Amino acid sequence: MTGQLGALILLSTVSLIHPTEVRQQIAFVVAEIGGNVTLRCPMSEKGGNFFHWYKQSPGYMIQTVAARTYNEQKLYGEFNNPRFTVTESESQYFLTIRNVTKEDEATYSCQTGTAYSQTFANSTYLAVNGNVCYFSYIHTDSVQPGDIVNLQCSLLFNDKENKVQFGEHNVYWFRPGSGGSHPSLIYTHRNRSNEEEERSCVYSLSKTIQNSSNTGTYYCAVVTCGEIFFGEGTNVKTRSNPDQVVIVLGVLLACCATVTAALTFCVIRMSVCEHCKGRFI
Repeated sequence: MTGQLGALILLSTVSLIHPTEVRQQIAFVVAEIGGNVTLRCPMSEKGGNFFHWYKQSPGYMIQTVAARTYNEQKLYGEFNNPRFTVTESESQYFLTIRNVTKEDEATYSCQTGTAYSQTFANSTYLAVNGNVCYFSYIHTDSVQPGDIVNLQCSLLFNDKENKVQFGEHNVYWFRPGSGGSHPSLIYTHRNRSNEEEERSCVYSLSKTIQNSSNTGTYYCAVVTCGEIFFGEGTNVKTRSNPDQVVIVLGVLLACCATVTAALTFCVIRMSVCEHCKGRFI
């Protein structure tokens, strides 16, 4: 379980040779066991047709998945099998993993550029759900600063015949950091049940969005029986308050009107004074 919980920390921890030019968040993708997933990598704006795909599993060293140098493209080691394929379009490289297994859960990073200059284009954390259950999520609309957003995550069981003895489990809510920062652990909750659970469990979290620093994609994860199951995430954005915009515009308009009136008064007064001086000279 310790290694699996380490996945939460490795969401934004990729220590490779060349850093990215701009800080950016690590993407998060959830796949089901036995399913297929395609990871995308944008081509370098500097040109060149070189790329590398890397895999970093929780608790393990970095592995090279695939690479292209000049006109040669190849898959390395254990990845040189029909489950892994690398393709490309005019602007992106693609890494496709078929028949996903739990061992595929890791951070995948791509590096693109020329033979002499390559940078990391992006990284994606691939979370793999087990064949017992999966998560659904409820989309959250944009909110105004100060509003309360209700994050909700549903745990559903695929086994329709048998109920599941859930036992003790922990629920984690977190938000990935940007660049080299670690994910922010928002809230943890522990449940323990000695009775069989129903076929679905719903977890909710209410959070006040104070400002833009509280925005981003929030994920939930449930740890139970040595397994960790990830939710697909809820993206929270802030929008401006129309009333506040109207008030600000009104204040600015009033200020402009006041300044205009003051300038007009000064010009008229100066004209009158000049006229008076002309009469007494």
